[in-house]
Amino acid sequence: MSSDCRPQFAPGDQALVRVLLILLPAGALLSGSLVRHSRGKTVGSLLQLVGAACLVLVVLTHIFEARHWLPSMGWGRERSPGHYLDLTAAVLGVTLYPVGYLLGAIERRI
Repeated sequence: MSSDCRPQFAPGDQALVRVLLILLPAGALLSGSLVRHSRGKTVGSLLQLVGAACLVLVVLTHIFEARHWLPSMGWGRERSPGHYLDLTAAVLGVTLYPVGYLLGAIERRI
């Protein structure tokens, strides 16, 4: 019997735990963007909100992949709908969030 008291996870569970941990900062970005947009509806806050939502969507696609939900989406396979959903959301998220933040900074200075 092992004296190690740490919980043992299957390899798929370890991936799921990592993805769930990444959901925390992505959710924080989304909630902060939602608060900012609710206080003042500007183009910058909207772009930031959409970008944060896309980043959360990326995390959700990885959760679906780790749990094998909706296998018809082809999660993790090239040229599948799941791959393109994940890729599109990632590109939009890392583009729109900083652009929205920058526009918000410019809007506040004007």
